[in-house]
Amino acid sequence: MAKKGKVIGWAIAAIVLVLLAGFGYFKFFWVFSDGTKTGELNSLTYTGYIFKTYEGEMILSGYGTKNNYGTVQSKTFKFSANKDVAEKLTQMTGMRVTVHYKEYKGALPWRGYERSIVDSVTVDPDSAEPTTPSDEFFL
Repeated sequence: MAKKGKVIGWAIAAIVLVLLAGFGYFKFFWVFSDGTKTGELNSLTYTGYIFKTYEGEMILSGYGTKNNYGTVQSKTFKFSANKDVAEKLTQMTGMRVTVHYKEYKGALPWRGYERSIVDSVTVDPDSAEPTTPSDEFFL
């Protein structure tokens, strides 16, 4: 009887271990969302106590909402990035940029504080144009 209890105990321990490993995979390594966002770089910092990471924030802007026509709304996008992407972003300060990111359901300290990780960046083709409407728009 004692031998049967040990087998059941090991089986339960193995099931719990597999469930914890599956949870950890889906929380920290499975890509939940993959996409692009365009906006202006607002801030980029190199921060951390033990694991130094690059943390950034972009301003995403848009015009109008469903109920209030003609209003301006803005939204921020917080992200983490690796050193290569951060260097490119630093060179593109003040321009409209498009970033490609992967979003995870959880953050890991060595990957960054944010769940969205930017892996590439390009200059928006219309970045030569001002990001605010010109005076002609209001005439």
